[in-house]
Amino acid sequence: MMTDRNGSEAGTRGLQPRVLVLANQKGGVGKTTTAINLGTALAAIGEKVLIIDLDPQGNASTGLGIDRKSRQISTYHVLSGEASLAESITETVVPGLSVAPSTLDLLGVELEIANERNRVHRLQSAIRGLSASEVSEPFTYILIDCPPSLNLLTINALTAADAVLVPLQCEFFALEGLSQLLKTVEQVRSALNPQLTIHGVVLTMFDPRNNLSGQVVADVRQFMGSKVYETMIPRNVRVSEAPSHGKPVLLYDLKCAGSQAYLRLASEVIQRERALRAA
Repeated sequence: MMTDRNGSEAGTRGLQPRVLVLANQKGGVGKTTTAINLGTALAAIGEKVLIIDLDPQGNASTGLGIDRKSRQISTYHVLSGEASLAESITETVVPGLSVAPSTLDLLGVELEIANERNRVHRLQSAIRGLSASEVSEPFTYILIDCPPSLNLLTINALTAADAVLVPLQCEFFALEGLSQLLKTVEQVRSALNPQLTIHGVVLTMFDPRNNLSGQVVADVRQFMGSKVYETMIPRNVRVSEAPSHGKPVLLYDLKCAGSQAYLRLASEVIQRERALRAA
């Protein structure tokens, strides 16, 4: 059972969902893959999940089987003020999982709203305006998939979020990129969103045969401590293949190592949420 930010149980309509933003300014770290499959895994264990695709490339939308021609109302329209978030929501083939899709129009939204006083609060306002009357069942989780850069879209996401989930590839420069992101999160916390926290760091594309992967894991765990999830996402062919079929890997091959890892990650996210509520 979800709770709102005041700690009351969210079994009734109208309470705010938990908003987690998946962010990393580096590309190719498994951010979109994690958004799709964590969202699917959370839905599989009974949560009502919305993925907001805030990347102009729209890979989260494509990976969930949303054809570009059917994205008549997208997150561009939401941020530009032309449509509400509810109007953009599209159901996916996964029960309990919806998406607010993205289009290339998002590339121009920064320039369009650059001079607006509320430019960094556009997404926050849209999420707060998502009333229970507009959806069949209130969302308990909203996952925001950001572009691989620290631009106005990402700042909108961080301003709207309760917490940041950081996918981090097991590669040589992992900690360097993480430090830059943490500085940005701290700046947003100081200036725009004092409630923002780091939910956790998930290590992706882990290859136990690679000595470097093991060293990166050790370094990140030493640097971030308990903020690093125990679950690591392995480098897995089935995970890479699934988006080309417009499916999360949990639908493409439930028994593969990648699917099982995302189910464990979802369980770990829920456990952390319970610990946060109990604190």
